[in-house]
Amino acid sequence: MCRRSSNRFSRKASLDRAREKGVVEIYVHNLHDYAEDKYKHIDDTPFGGGAGMIIKCAPVFACIEKLLAERDYDHVIYASPDGEMLDQNLANGLSLAKNIIILAGHYKGIDQRIRDILITKEISIGDYVLSGGELPALVMVDSIVRLLPGAIGDAESALEDAFQQGILDAPHYTRPADFRGTKVPDVLLSGNHAEIRKWREKQALEKTRDRRPDLLGE
Repeated sequence: MCRRSSNRFSRKASLDRAREKGVVEIYVHNLHDYAEDKYKHIDDTPFGGGAGMIIKCAPVFACIEKLLAERDYDHVIYASPDGEMLDQNLANGLSLAKNIIILAGHYKGIDQRIRDILITKEISIGDYVLSGGELPALVMVDSIVRLLPGAIGDAESALEDAFQQGILDAPHYTRPADFRGTKVPDVLLSGNHAEIRKWREKQALEKTRDRRPDLLGE
């Protein structure tokens, strides 16, 4: 993995910038703080047998009901592999919410009664299983927060990201115009913005057709 470390070019992550500017407030609540027993257990074996441990109702209800009593929430989301797939349209919609709770599961899963009673939306970040819901929760938060006004330096950039138009993004280039004999396409150096826009639209469509034809319904 290549990592950019130069102080001159390093920039704060959009989450850090958004929090410092007051664009968003993010709080982490530890379910163990709401456990009933002295050992702070939040999980137990499943009824009916089987492998794995299940997160119990009591600590989750205690935590979420406390939060719901303090303010109104647009969504109580559970990060689940069998939930609705996170995509750009979903992130766009969630960015309009005022307050959101995200429950990060762990172990084998959570008691179904939590899902039936408290959860208003279940979201997956892909067809695979992780050890816990912490990473999916972070992915969701980042995809939502970067869309908020002031979260990133160039607001227009977020609107031109891949998937915002339902297709992948076009290739991008920067200086030098000729790197080891490989040159930037002439149209990008022409200054003709209409032709540049047409070139980018064509490139984006060709890339999408090649890599993600499902986005085009093909």
